[in-house]
Amino acid sequence: MLPLDDLLVLDFSTLLPGPLASLFLSEAGARVVKVERPGGEDMRGFPPRFGETAAPFAVLNRGKRSVEIDLKAPDALEKLTPLITAADILIEQFRPGVMERLGFGYEALKALNPRLIYCSISGYGQAGPRAQEAGHDINYQAIGGLLGQSLQRGAAPPLPPPLVADIAGGTMPAVLNILLALLQRGRSGQGCHLDIAMADAMPTFAWYGLAQGQATGSFPDGGEGLLTGASPRYGLYATADGWFLAVGALEPKFWQGFCDGIGLDEALRDDRRNPQATRSAIAAIISGKSAAHWRATLEPLDCCCTVVRTLEEAIADPQVAARGLLEAQSEEPGGRRLVSTPLPLAPVFRQQAAGVRRVPASGADTPAVLEER
Repeated sequence: MLPLDDLLVLDFSTLLPGPLASLFLSEAGARVVKVERPGGEDMRGFPPRFGETAAPFAVLNRGKRSVEIDLKAPDALEKLTPLITAADILIEQFRPGVMERLGFGYEALKALNPRLIYCSISGYGQAGPRAQEAGHDINYQAIGGLLGQSLQRGAAPPLPPPLVADIAGGTMPAVLNILLALLQRGRSGQGCHLDIAMADAMPTFAWYGLAQGQATGSFPDGGEGLLTGASPRYGLYATADGWFLAVGALEPKFWQGFCDGIGLDEALRDDRRNPQATRSAIAAIISGKSAAHWRATLEPLDCCCTVVRTLEEAIADPQVAARGLLEAQSEEPGGRRLVSTPLPLAPVFRQQAAGVRRVPASGADTPAVLEER
């Protein structure tokens, strides 16, 4: 038995944050019904294709059911009322006010189902001067000060691949707060409205800079923080063949092992004296050998030094197989299968959720779901 068995989730969201949150709930046992506009949600059109569906959609939506309905239609609320009264959780990701205008706002649905946990995910929250402002992951990272922690003025900017705001600011807080709300409901019998703002989590990831700024009166600029470029012990160094070594040798024992491994001059090992000189010397040493050399030399020393992997190399790592991260599969309507989005569930739950689950065709479950009582 999975932790969320028998719970019903209505997912009105699209794209990434909400659908990934409902995938978490689904993998933990909840029954998830995607409420999609006629023709299906936007992610169904994202490339590349995988059989009859879109691969990005397939890896996020296995095991869910799909209902197509025009929320602007006069009878939309009436059609969905049986589902709403039976639901435990609702997830929506519209701009603030949209669900209210459609007749599906929290107060209206609370009147139908006081136990409903209603989770709204948006960029800046349901209130405040930016509440109606459009944005995507990179905008929330930018305005939240997170990007500024690593960008140096005038330097070529890297585009950060992790969708930190979408996943760590939207999905993860949504799941966490939904689970907290379920615990609270178990005591009070009442649901609640969860206001999740993706931008709210950005200062959380700048925790060290916040501590430094308040303690010293000087907030770190790009490249000045301990973990964002100021220390030669923590950073990326280019190898001779154009790849990178990720160094995280912060503690003395790791730093000593790293310095020994690369043969750093004793005069430069006290990096407090001249951090830039130490960094330059390390960069020169690392750039003189290939990534394969540093992998063979440093990784066995257990000194927090790792050659950057490609995604293809990363998923082939034996650790991934040992943790069972790729055992859950999505089966698209044509019968082809691909590995679903790996979720950081504890192995006890991940193993129970493993296996093959179908990806719903748009609206495929509409008659059956709407007729259920």
